[in-house]
Amino acid sequence: MSKVKYKFNKKSLTFDRVHTTFRKRLLYLFSHLSTGVVFAAAVLVLAYNFVDTPKQKAQKREIEELKLQYQILNDQLDKAGKIIADLQDRDDNIYRVIFESEPIPSSIREAGIGGIDRYEAFRGYSNADLMIETEKKMDKIMSQLYVQSKSFDEVFNLAKNKEKMLSCIPAIQPVSSRDLRRVGSYFGTRMDPFYKVRKFHEGMDFSAAVGTEVYATGNGTVTVAGRDVNGGYGNEIVLDHGYNYTTVFAHLSRIFVKPGQKILRGQIIGYVGNTGKSTSPHLHYEVRKSGTPLNPIYFFYNDLTPDQFQMMLELSQRPSQTMD
Repeated sequence: MSKVKYKFNKKSLTFDRVHTTFRKRLLYLFSHLSTGVVFAAAVLVLAYNFVDTPKQKAQKREIEELKLQYQILNDQLDKAGKIIADLQDRDDNIYRVIFESEPIPSSIREAGIGGIDRYEAFRGYSNADLMIETEKKMDKIMSQLYVQSKSFDEVFNLAKNKEKMLSCIPAIQPVSSRDLRRVGSYFGTRMDPFYKVRKFHEGMDFSAAVGTEVYATGNGTVTVAGRDVNGGYGNEIVLDHGYNYTTVFAHLSRIFVKPGQKILRGQIIGYVGNTGKSTSPHLHYEVRKSGTPLNPIYFFYNDLTPDQFQMMLELSQRPSQTMD
């Protein structure tokens, strides 16, 4: 039962009874309910945005732990990358040098992983950058490990064929030259005897009498045996030793081999002569790797003592005139 309400009348100085209609009561009730609903909604919104539930707190702790694990994994991947870089350096600059093999190009070692967007599935997450960075590092390491594994397979095969390779690579002098001063001209920029200008001499000239025996400096196959088409080298022989090595023997008086013939180191392949562009009887000898001329001095290690090698190096530094 509702309470009776009175209102003080200032004119009559009496209390008058207040009569409240149902409609007023209903409006009064609705206004209070509306205020309560608005207040409750405000409290819920604030609580939802600024106060975490126990479940949300647990999820945030789990996310922080996962972020920490990702960061630890990133650090470990960085360390793994440094180890792989060290393996790559040893592979290119030690193992492949020992076995006379070209280093693997960086374009192959650093090749990326294919795909339009391999990391699309990570986008949209709040920590997408961290996850994508980790995945990229992992992909790069996996790619480098694959290339390095293939490289070690190749190095292993090179090691098995090392004995064969050593027998093929040039390692002796092409003529019996006990007196090192009989070398007429060395590798490098020299004076041309015909044109009187300095030009690059791509081999060494061994001064010797016509008919002096010329030896193959390593096992190989004859690719050229005959007159030089340009005329300058006269009668020449070119041997393919494999492993990207070739040797050239020029100005010969006689040739004892023919194209396609298999040759062994130390085998007589011809005689010293004076054919082609030559000032006097001598043998012009070249060593090339992948078509690039190399200094033959470094390929006499089966013939020379350390003292003789040092003496030959000193003689090669003196200015001289070529013999062809």
